[in-house]
Amino acid sequence: MPLLPARRAAIERISTALLVAASAVMILIGKTDQVVFQSLRISVMDAAAPALELMSRPAAALDVAAERVHRFLAVYRENLRLAEENQRLLVLEQVALRLSVENEQLRELSKLVPEPGTSFITARVISDTGGPYARSVTVNAGRENGVARGQAAMTASGLVGRVVEAGRRAARILLITDLNSRVPVIVDGSRERAILAGDNSARPSLRYVDGGGAVRVGDRIVTSGQGGVLPPGLPVGLVAGVDGEAARVEPYAVLPRLDYLRIVDYGLGDALPDPLSVAARGGKRTDASGSGLPPPRH
Repeated sequence: MPLLPARRAAIERISTALLVAASAVMILIGKTDQVVFQSLRISVMDAAAPALELMSRPAAALDVAAERVHRFLAVYRENLRLAEENQRLLVLEQVALRLSVENEQLRELSKLVPEPGTSFITARVISDTGGPYARSVTVNAGRENGVARGQAAMTASGLVGRVVEAGRRAARILLITDLNSRVPVIVDGSRERAILAGDNSARPSLRYVDGGGAVRVGDRIVTSGQGGVLPPGLPVGLVAGVDGEAARVEPYAVLPRLDYLRIVDYGLGDALPDPLSVAARGGKRTDASGSGLPPPRH
């Protein structure tokens, strides 16, 4: 039903008055907000503080845990880096020690001055006993480097042996302690001639001492040059004791620990006979000089 004009006018007046009143109330509230609601906000904040603190503790604990994990990972990565660096340093240390030892050995070898007219090379020992000989070593130099049968193998201390087999890139050195080794020597001082005979022990013996003269402990033994294979005067060792009929000689060179050898060519290789074939030997084993010997290994 349509409203009467008078009622409509009354409603409009009332509505206007209510809106004005509401506006006034809102203005008053806005003006008094800082004063009226401040205590209310503080009370609510105080009441909510314990709950907020409890709620914040897990978050803080998570932050602390995350920080610890981050630090742990950083320390772990640093440990890995230090371990790798330490490993590299250990490798470098081993290389430095090896080079130091090699340099020391090469410096010792440099003290050996061959006689004029001779030639030499320095070779590394790459394997120990092998082949038909009980006391021998293999070096990493062969015919390509000028190595040939009969050449002397030396250290800075003295004679080690001689070349008995020469391949293209490797050669075998028969040590003076091998059963097949026979080296003509002289007892320095008394000038007694003898044969230094190996028997696969650490100390070869003096055999066939010229004139049966007495050999004393401490006598110096050098090569005599007889046979034309080795030159005279190469240092061999010292008489260490007399074992029954034969004197035992302690080699100057430390034969169990050979790393580098100087292979010296004194130009005497032509004095060696050519090696015999198996057919020519008649099935007999011979040493490097061609003389018949029993099997070399005992």
